[in-house]
Amino acid sequence: MDTTSTGPNTTDYDYSGYYGLIANGTDFLVCNNGNVRDFRQAFIPTLYSIVFIVGVIGNGLVVFALLNSQRSNMTDVCLLNLAVSDLLFLISLPFWAHYAAISEWTLGNIMCRAVTALYMLGFYGSIFFMTVMTLDRYFIIVHAQTSIFTKYRSVRGGTVLALLMWAFSLLASLPEIHFTQVKNESDGWTCKPEFPEGSAWWSFSYIKLNILGWVLPLSVILFCYSRIIPILLTLRSQKKHKAVRLILVLVAVFFIFWTPYNIVVFMHFLRHFGYMTSCEWKENLDMAMQWVETIAFSHCCLNPIIYAFVGQKFRNLVLKILKQWFPVCFGECTMIVSELSERRSSVYSRSSDVSSTKIF
Repeated sequence: MDTTSTGPNTTDYDYSGYYGLIANGTDFLVCNNGNVRDFRQAFIPTLYSIVFIVGVIGNGLVVFALLNSQRSNMTDVCLLNLAVSDLLFLISLPFWAHYAAISEWTLGNIMCRAVTALYMLGFYGSIFFMTVMTLDRYFIIVHAQTSIFTKYRSVRGGTVLALLMWAFSLLASLPEIHFTQVKNESDGWTCKPEFPEGSAWWSFSYIKLNILGWVLPLSVILFCYSRIIPILLTLRSQKKHKAVRLILVLVAVFFIFWTPYNIVVFMHFLRHFGYMTSCEWKENLDMAMQWVETIAFSHCCLNPIIYAFVGQKFRNLVLKILKQWFPVCFGECTMIVSELSERRSSVYSRSSDVSSTKIF
C-alpha cells in the first residue's frame, strides 16, 4: 500500500511496512522492502544522532552568543532565528530515529503531531531565513544607495520580518500538521499524514516541498549572488576575494546538500502517477532517500559555521563564552588566537608601510 510519511522519509513508504503494494494496471505487485527496513533500523538512528549532537552544539552556541550580545541590525536577528529554526528541526530527529529503530510509533497521537510540527516549522524556517539573509546582503550591497532598504535594517525591522517568516513557515507546515495522525496498520502503529482519498493534498504537499524548499531559495541565491559578486570584484579591498570565496561556498553547499534530496522527492512524486512502478525502482528510491535525506539534514550543522563562525567578531564572542564556561580548556586557545591576530595585524601594518615607501 502506498503511503506518505511526514518528517524524515517524506516518501511513499512507511516505517512499519515490510511489504509494499504497487499498482500495475489492475494488478498489484508485492514488493519486499526488507533491505530498506533493515538499513533504516541499523543506520538511520546512528546518522540522525550524529546530526543531532553536532547541530545542537553549533546552533546552541550561536543562540547563546547572540542572546548575550548586543544585536545591532537585521542580520543578527535573522541569524538568531536561523539557529532557532535549526534547533527546532534537530529536536525532532531523536524521535524519528526512535521511530526508525523499532519500526513503530509508540508515543501517541499528540506527540506525533508535535514532532511533525517541530520538524516542519524548523525545515521551512531554516530555508526561509537563509533566503532572507541572502536578500538582505543583496540589498545592502547592490542597493546600498537606496535609503528605503537601509532605513528598515534595524533590530525592530528584523523582528517584524522574523515574525513574518515564522508565519509563512507555519502556513507552509499546516497541511502536514493537520493531516498527520497515528494509525494502527497491519505491522503496527504509524505516524504520517492521512490525506483525504482522491484529494489533491498529496500532490500539493510534494510540489510545495520542491518549490518552497529548493526551487525558490536556490533561484533567489543564484540571482542575488550573481549581482553581488561583480560589485565585490570592483572593490579595492584585500577582503574581496575572501568574500567571493565565501559566497561560492554558500551556493555550492546549498546546491550539493539539498539538490539530491529534492530530485529523489520529485522521482517519488512521478512514481505516484504511474512512472517507475517496478519493485526494483521502489527499493532503489527508498534506499536513496535514506542517504540523501541524511545529507540534506546535516546542512543545519553547517549553518553555524557558514553564517556565524566565519565572522571574526562572532568567533571572538564564542571564544569568550567558551573561556568563561571552560577556562582551563579554552583559556590558552583564546590567548593563541589573540597573539596570532596581533601578529597578522603587525605584519599587515609593516607591509603597508613598505608599500607606501616604495610608492613615494
